[in-house]
Amino acid sequence: MSSRTEPAISVVVSTYNRSDRLPQALEALRAQRGEVPYEVIVVDNNSTDDTRSVVAAIVANDERMRYVFEPRQGLSYGRNTGIALAKAPIIAFCDDDVRVAEDWIVELKRAFHEHPDIDYVGGRVLPCWLEPPPPWLTSSHWSPLAVQDYGPEPSVSGPEHAVCLVGASLAFRRTVFDRVGLFATALGRIKDGIGSTEDHEMQLRMWREGMRGLYAPSVVAIADVTPDRLSKTYHRRWHTGHGRHCAMMRLREFVPSDLGPLSQPQDLVMLFGSPAFVYGELIRCSQRWARAVCKREDALFYSHQVRHLLSYIRTRASIQAAESGRSAAGELIAFVRAYAAKRARKRAAGAPTTPSSVSKA
Repeated sequence: MSSRTEPAISVVVSTYNRSDRLPQALEALRAQRGEVPYEVIVVDNNSTDDTRSVVAAIVANDERMRYVFEPRQGLSYGRNTGIALAKAPIIAFCDDDVRVAEDWIVELKRAFHEHPDIDYVGGRVLPCWLEPPPPWLTSSHWSPLAVQDYGPEPSVSGPEHAVCLVGASLAFRRTVFDRVGLFATALGRIKDGIGSTEDHEMQLRMWREGMRGLYAPSVVAIADVTPDRLSKTYHRRWHTGHGRHCAMMRLREFVPSDLGPLSQPQDLVMLFGSPAFVYGELIRCSQRWARAVCKREDALFYSHQVRHLLSYIRTRASIQAAESGRSAAGELIAFVRAYAAKRARKRAAGAPTTPSSVSKA
């Protein structure tokens, strides 16, 4: 791209202490084929290794690439800095441990061009196993790896089909950020933290505004799965962290209702900051976990669900205690009163009050 050519796509790569693997990600971006002009903004998110010098050597030989230092720690800060500096109408993101396919830029541009009503595009993020994965690590356990493959057919993600696309390979029209704002800094990954939800929260805001995304299987990236991510310990940590970040989003309060698939019903009965039905879900998952253990079946899926729910409940309880100042006894009294009032309203409306009818309290 000559200095006079405006980029059609700006790629933001936020990086932290991965100077040993970052060059592979940047070389894959430099090797893009096709005639689509693009730029790459490498955001050094307060790295303490030799990231600056590593990037400087690459930038010196490629005018499409820029280096910027962001001292505020967190992936969302890095991304937001890149958005502010981006010149193109389409802003794409990829991680510093991801290698995009050589037609990644071309396929992103094609997807946006062929779908003018689409606001963001994500694609397949396929794993590259640096060591053979253990037998238990099937595709149903891929969430902590930030990889995704929804098959060979495109699909729309939006209010009616709320499937979150991972941020390891994701692009937005610039107008999205003008309309719904930037990435939430409280929910972004910080240093080596895991389980963050900045991508999910951004897409949730977009869905509420009626925006839609496209899963485009022709947009391909490869994510290295390092040996540390193959352990059950890592996956337990991820589900705990993910539960905590979901609680910060109050995600469980957005349930299907007559108001829409992403609405927040006004009659939810809360207990220690979580909807009452979350406790029922915890009990059911615990029972399934116990049955699977007794039958010597694969219990890992349910154990991770239990861990996620416990983390969610603990976090919401801590936030609620700080916000309300109520004691545990006060919370229980408020719950009983709210539950009784909800049943009374249902009786007055002529609705059944069987346990099944109030399971989403």
